[in-house]
Amino acid sequence: MKTLVQQLTNYAAYHRDRRNIATHFIGIPMIVLAIGCLTARPAVDVAGVPVSLSTLLVLGTSIYYLLLDIRFGLVMSALLAATLWISMGVAAQATSVWLGTGVGLFVVGWIFQFVGHYYEGRKPAFVDDLVGLFIGPLFVVAELAFAMGLRPEVLRAIEAEVGPTRLRQIDLDALKH
Repeated sequence: MKTLVQQLTNYAAYHRDRRNIATHFIGIPMIVLAIGCLTARPAVDVAGVPVSLSTLLVLGTSIYYLLLDIRFGLVMSALLAATLWISMGVAAQATSVWLGTGVGLFVVGWIFQFVGHYYEGRKPAFVDDLVGLFIGPLFVVAELAFAMGLRPEVLRAIEAEVGPTRLRQIDLDALKH
């Protein structure tokens, strides 16, 4: 299994433009919540606890994050638990609300992602490695931690491999042709 730094470095290589990273702060939480909502139905009762595919995804993903890094894993587990709680609430609504919320969040979230990758000038990481779908939410949390001055050793290790973030200049003349 790759280490935390290896996973974040691989993902970061596709995300060096600050505008792309900014869109991920909106798009990725929307997509995670959408997947949570859409997989929260049906739920079966297991010893008085509703268990759905969403529950299993949160459990499995949380374990993966905890194995990668205990500190980030605890934060991710708490965020995923909150997402599950919200998702179960949405899933309890009328079918039109449940589907509208889930599909709407999913579509709008991906629009943000693809706008960001337009700025980046590079395809999303998951195109080359499906694990990127799981690393994306962790990347957003890591970027927030870095912005707060936390885990500088992880940031230094990533930037040693892929360089710092930047603003990529879009060649407007090239777009006209």
